[in-house]
Amino acid sequence: MLAYIMVGTNNVKKSAKFYDAALAPLGLVRTGGGDRYLGYGPKKAPKKSAFFVTKPYNKKKASFGNGTMISLAASSKKAVDGFHAAAIANGGKDDGKPGPRPADNTNYVAYARDPDGNKICAYCAKAK
Repeated sequence: MLAYIMVGTNNVKKSAKFYDAALAPLGLVRTGGGDRYLGYGPKKAPKKSAFFVTKPYNKKKASFGNGTMISLAASSKKAVDGFHAAAIANGGKDDGKPGPRPADNTNYVAYARDPDGNKICAYCAKAK
């Protein structure tokens, strides 16, 4: 259904530090980029980049949407924990510590805000 996901940034270098670290536990690596954008895809299939961080094309300041969130699949609780720890250690802000959700504890998630305020979630369904 989705072709790709793109979030805005005002500082590509700061975003690279954040996303390189935060996405590694999820098996995602930087697959391209430059001074205007970064691309990320699966470590085992880097040509399938589907997550991008970019300076806005219209050259206006990047901002995040209220209620907007990007949720990335994680293979395990350990990967969710690794995402959250790396995100916080690399300029992100905690927006929900790793833990089971919803009330029936079927999923395991963590939330962080990137350096530009975008809300990023690592999500593991029926976590073990």
